[in-house]
Amino acid sequence: MIGKILGAVAGSSISKHVNGVGGARGALLGVGAAALLRRLGPVGLVTAIAGGYALKKYREKREAPNFTGA
Repeated sequence: MIGKILGAVAGSSISKHVNGVGGARGALLGVGAAALLRRLGPVGLVTAIAGGYALKKYREKREAPNFTGA
């Protein structure tokens, strides 16, 4: 029960940073993500963390200014 509530709160706050996802939809995604991670266990948690980190680095690289020597 507490995991679902924490997942909903996290999903709702994350949805504020993602375009096209509202608060209620983000809360539902958070609950679903919490349930999925619980089913996958420790391996799923490590995989999710590694995937999130890789996505963050990819986005930072795409958004970085492209300086060329002139």
